[in-house]
Amino acid sequence: MNLRVRTWLVILLLLVASAPSTARELLIARSPAAFAEAMLALQESIRKHGYHLSRVQRVDVGLTTSGFKTDKYRVVFFGRPDEIHRLGHAYPDLVPYLPLKIAIFAEGDQTLLVAANPALLKRFYHHPKLAPVFDRWARDVQTILDDVRTAE
Repeated sequence: MNLRVRTWLVILLLLVASAPSTARELLIARSPAAFAEAMLALQESIRKHGYHLSRVQRVDVGLTTSGFKTDKYRVVFFGRPDEIHRLGHAYPDLVPYLPLKIAIFAEGDQTLLVAANPALLKRFYHHPKLAPVFDRWARDVQTILDDVRTAE
């Protein structure tokens, strides 16, 4: 597993461990679709919501090398380039959380999707201008996951 993915996973675990339980820490969806179909639905929904795919990171190679049994596991990075640039410039300490990320992996004949809830960032960034952005991201990520869950 490369350093960026490992760093992201550590950040995700720290967010989950340190956040109070009033908001769901993780947004999770299970799709009955096979991995390839779910991945296509995920990318289509991301675009439909006005985001751009930044990259798709393979994680399964590192996991299988470490002894884990998984054949399909990816982290999909996405965002709005202008928004990422603007927020990164105005709030440099927010850069590690950008762009948004959704992990997608096969589990038998189904596919699971997991994302850290962006609304949790409000607990760490008390800037009034950021709260609506984090809430919008949380709604968008949940809707994207719902789209994949119900995709045919």
